[in-house]
Amino acid sequence: MSAAAVPDHPWLLPGALTPEARASRRTPRDWLVDTVAFLLAVGWALLAFGDAMSPDPQFAHNAGPSWLVGVDLAAGLAYCAALWLRRRWPVGLAVASLPLALFSVTAGVAMLVVVFTVLVHRPLPVGAALVGFHLAVIPLYTVVRPDPSLPYWGTVAWTVMFVGIVVAWALFVRARRQLVLSLRDRAHRAEAEQQLRVDQARQLERTRIAREMHDVLAHRISLLSLHAGALEFRPDAPPQEVARAAGVIRGSAHAALQDLREVIGVLRADPSGGDSAPERPQPTLADVPALVAESRAAGVRVTLVDEVTRPAEVPTAVGRSAYRIVQEGLTNARKHAPGVAVVVRLAGGPGRELAVQIRNPLPVGAPGPALPGAGTGLVGIAERVTLAGGRLTHGLDDATGDFRLAARLPWPA
Repeated sequence: MSAAAVPDHPWLLPGALTPEARASRRTPRDWLVDTVAFLLAVGWALLAFGDAMSPDPQFAHNAGPSWLVGVDLAAGLAYCAALWLRRRWPVGLAVASLPLALFSVTAGVAMLVVVFTVLVHRPLPVGAALVGFHLAVIPLYTVVRPDPSLPYWGTVAWTVMFVGIVVAWALFVRARRQLVLSLRDRAHRAEAEQQLRVDQARQLERTRIAREMHDVLAHRISLLSLHAGALEFRPDAPPQEVARAAGVIRGSAHAALQDLREVIGVLRADPSGGDSAPERPQPTLADVPALVAESRAAGVRVTLVDEVTRPAEVPTAVGRSAYRIVQEGLTNARKHAPGVAVVVRLAGGPGRELAVQIRNPLPVGAPGPALPGAGTGLVGIAERVTLAGGRLTHGLDDATGDFRLAARLPWPA
């Protein structure tokens, strides 16, 4: 339970309703209630005994054999003392009181307290059986302790009324406590579900960032491999070209390390939501020309055909997806078809779909050394396009024989 759910004054609650409820531990409120119940039970026992010993008893039920008065007092006081055990063994005390229900006046209040406790804290069938027994012995009790001022059935009805009041009060308290426990259980479940939703959202965000970093790192490392391969196959290149290629390799390696540091930082972030470094701005459709220029600088022959109407109005998420599709297409072309010409085509407008297509012919002759990869780039792109509500196709074009990666993303008006 969170700190906000802890009550301000738990000592005012019954032990069964405290956050760390334990049956053997009383709260200050429980001590107060038990003390009042004990004093009331003892007070009634002494009052009934004193009235029975007086020449003119005021309580008609005190009538009966003289020897019964002493037995009644001893049994009543013993049962009053046993009330301190009613929270731990209420059913046992109730069973012990069954003989007293036939004749005892002094234990009357104590027996009502035990009946109340059983009805509140134990299963209803047990409480119903106890109440049924007491109701069944009321006629016998009235025979043993008759009331001269009332008829027989009047005395029975009066006693049944007292038992009924106690039963109604106990059922009300039981229902109220069950309602409180039900609401508390709902609060606990809601809190747990909220925490689960937070954890799921955090995990989804980390997965999204990791997917973004996969696309970026694959692009950077493929550029590194391309420039390093050029230096390897052209050892006699002019110093200016060597220096330029080395500069590109150094810049790409620095950027790749920075991207890797970011994704590791995200995956190691404090789950409690501590402060973390802000993410760099994510690319959009407007960054596609710079991406193409970067590939051209690495020696890839790329042609960009931009037929997008009002590109400034493209939604941010759609533009980012388009950028990642182009990035993945260029990366795959550098990996699997080095040296071929690549055509990137963008088309669409508001109220229509944004079409992204990367096309390149298959390489002729023996391909160069294959770049290592996890093989999950197109899988991630397909997932991204599906989540955006678009469609993705990739493979050989039967009409031209080229490899084609094409996506259609929704662009609301």
